Amino acid sequence: MKSDGALRLAGFAALTGAMFLQPLHGQAPVFEKPSHSGEKTEAVQYLFPEQVTVPAGKASPVALHFRIAQGLHINSHAPKDEFLIATVFTIPESSGVRLEAADYPPGIDFVLPVEPKEKLNVYTGEFTIQARLTARPGDHLVEAKLRYQACDQNACMPPKTITVPIDVVGR
Repeated sequence: MKSDGALRLAGFAALTGAMFLQPLHGQAPVFEKPSHSGEKTEAVQYLFPEQVTVPAGKASPVALHFRIAQGLHINSHAPKDEFLIATVFTIPESSGVRLEAADYPPGIDFVLPVEPKEKLNVYTGEFTIQARLTARPGDHLVEAKLRYQACDQNACMPPKTITVPIDVVGR
């Protein structure tokens, strides 16, 4: 059975669900903010590395760096309530690279103005996932995935999965 706080947060999520991609105060939604080049900026951007070289057949650490757009937050890998969508990193099995483990940073406590007694566990700004990868010998163009749900203080976007391109060289 969910706690009263979980039910209140669920109610808030249901109410704000209708606000997905709705303009806030007559402006374009924060999560569709155009960049300087006129392209839309993703709520979460993969920063680096673009290429890594690891010993073939041996689990090796790789730090994956991400940035969340200003004014947004995403749920951590371990949100406080089961109905919240966790941030998850995956690698397709057919890529020639296996994800042995992923260590996610701890989230920070975040309070929504409408529910000051409830704390969410979220990422903001930049964060790093410490992955352990095992690669077969050769060059593997991996299209890893990061699934998350981004929100501002008023609304949440639908969950999204972005591609995390990594050229993994197993030697």
